[in-house]
Amino acid sequence: MILFPAVDIQSGKAVRLRQGKAEASTVFAANPVDAARLWVERGAKWLHVVDLDGAFEGAAKSRDIVRTICGDVSVPVQLGGGIRDEETARNYLDAGVARLIIGTLALERPDVFASLCRMFPGRIGVSLDAAAGRLKSRGWVADTGLAVEDVLPRLVGDGAAFVVYTDIERDGMRSGVNLEALKHLAERSTIPVIAAGGISTLADVQKLYPLTLATSLIGAVSGRALYEGTLDLTRANEWIAAQTPVP
Repeated sequence: MILFPAVDIQSGKAVRLRQGKAEASTVFAANPVDAARLWVERGAKWLHVVDLDGAFEGAAKSRDIVRTICGDVSVPVQLGGGIRDEETARNYLDAGVARLIIGTLALERPDVFASLCRMFPGRIGVSLDAAAGRLKSRGWVADTGLAVEDVLPRLVGDGAAFVVYTDIERDGMRSGVNLEALKHLAERSTIPVIAAGGISTLADVQKLYPLTLATSLIGAVSGRALYEGTLDLTRANEWIAAQTPVP
């Protein structure tokens, strides 16, 4: 099981939103590079970076910061937010990003999404962000009218390498995970699933762990809980390591 510390970038700072609302942000680090370094020092094996300005405005806004993070840390970076054309995707991959997470484009322009999956095999994932079971796009402000089951088979067929599933209503709220929805998705997905939204304590990690043994779930993203200390990354990774049988 992999824990992905979140570094969400808004106006050049590392922030966390509540339920994805741009106006409900808390600044946790004036420099996102410092936040990235902190999580690597505490044992992160991956970083989950999001260009929030790009997500809301539809254009890459934080490329220079992302490039600096990729060059400064020793772990791979996955990135989402505002990736809606081939040029943006290519530029981020050239900047050192290991893999990309695409949401709006995957739902609204399936032809372009499928093309990106073919161009960069194994490096394009999809973000499925749901509130009350309905998928959102364009920085979680547009209702697609679709459910996960409506789009997942097509996304897998298009070549998506993995899924990041976010429960918007729980994101940044420290309210615990939506275990039922995650289990439902992870049991049906034929590609790896990463959970996001509500992972706020070690107990949440412990609830998710059995799914990594029996379903396609491979890990979870956490942000506010790590910054505020309700989830300790080092301790959580130690607990996960203790569950892994020694060959």
